[in-house]
Amino acid sequence: METDTIAAISTPIGEGAISIVRLSGPEAIEIAAQIFDGKDLHTVASHTIHYGKIVDPKTREIAEEVMVSVMRAPKTFTREDVVEINCHGGLVSVNKVLEMVLAGGARLAEPGEFTKRAFLNGRIDLSQAEAVMDLIRAKTDKAMHVALKQMDGRLSRLIKKYRQELLETIAHVEVNIDYPEYDDVEEMSNDMMREKTKQVHDQIEQLLALAKQGKILREGLSTAIIGRPNVGKSSLMNTLVQENKAIVTEIPGTTRDIIEEYVNVRGVPLRLVDTAGIRETEDIVEKIGVERSRQVLKESDLILFVLNYHEELTEDDKKLFEAVEGLQYIVIVNKTDLSQHLDMNQVKELAKSQPIITTSLIEEKGVDELEKAIADTFFEGDLDAGDMTYVSNVRHIQLLKQAKQALEDAMAGLEMNMPLDLVQIDVTRTWEFLGEIIGDTASDSLIDQLFSQFCLGK
Repeated sequence: METDTIAAISTPIGEGAISIVRLSGPEAIEIAAQIFDGKDLHTVASHTIHYGKIVDPKTREIAEEVMVSVMRAPKTFTREDVVEINCHGGLVSVNKVLEMVLAGGARLAEPGEFTKRAFLNGRIDLSQAEAVMDLIRAKTDKAMHVALKQMDGRLSRLIKKYRQELLETIAHVEVNIDYPEYDDVEEMSNDMMREKTKQVHDQIEQLLALAKQGKILREGLSTAIIGRPNVGKSSLMNTLVQENKAIVTEIPGTTRDIIEEYVNVRGVPLRLVDTAGIRETEDIVEKIGVERSRQVLKESDLILFVLNYHEELTEDDKKLFEAVEGLQYIVIVNKTDLSQHLDMNQVKELAKSQPIITTSLIEEKGVDELEKAIADTFFEGDLDAGDMTYVSNVRHIQLLKQAKQALEDAMAGLEMNMPLDLVQIDVTRTWEFLGEIIGDTASDSLIDQLFSQFCLGK
């Protein structure tokens, strides 16, 4: 356990019903007791909450009316003594309480230090710690469920299982090499090694097969809405967001800049970007917006390409089809409430195999079909956040890819009839890569870097 006691405000800064100052460490109860006028915190039962007042120990002035929770080690998040002082929500009072706690001997916690202590004290592993931030940043209910499963240790248990299988294989080879005289130990053959490595390789491959969906759930899809001016891009954004974020007028070129918003489409988080209409223009301000739109296009995971049902296909439309060639996009033919002038056969020919959805946003028609098309494009049906283990963290995905490659190197060595002690080197590398996911073989600098990305007080 750490020897010092840390403290921080664990709730967002600003007005609210409650603000919480959290302490963790061997002196947490003593420091809180110095400024608490109420029951003796030294003698209260663990995991109880008590009403009282925070009093300046020097002037004896009352600073706050509070509820104080006392939780004794080891049954706490950090496996240390933890005290949470529940103040009135606001800026002045909670900062005053924090100042008094720090003056009493606590140290201001670094970002993520409470969760880091939980990891260092064996309460959670590294993948579970990272899931804490995934839970905080989750933008849909499905993303939240995936983070909760990872916090519960689902991914950790799988990784530990794979590592144990590899460790047994490594140990078996070591025994054969170091103690060849032991007749009761079965000799590790190439076939046995091949079977073990392929088994773990296939399991890792299954995890990576779901990684794309997991990454989308965690980070969201960068989604650009493109099209000529006045085809209904801003109306589409407002429909998906269900708020009037973008200006909707009959004047072409109204959107001069990039407008961003997060939306939840059937459990898929979209970072929706409404771009300026892409067209040739002499307007200097609009021209800047058009250039930014082209840049957004290149960086997007998904493009919603809006056309006007009431107008014939123009050269600008055809240029946009060329611009999105090779990218993931959905064609949205809008304004179907008006008379048809658009050649749909020509649109199908240009769109090739990409989905085409017809909408009348003014009448709210076709929105359900669009949402289904977005979900099907990336998840090929319903997403099961409850039963599947989704790898969503970029660091985890990269380490799994490295582990998979190391096993493929081992299997290639077996095909070439290399000695097992040489093949074992690649198997050991796999074991180490998997260990980095849960923190067993992670360096101190990596651990410090990961926890520095957490919010203060967590």
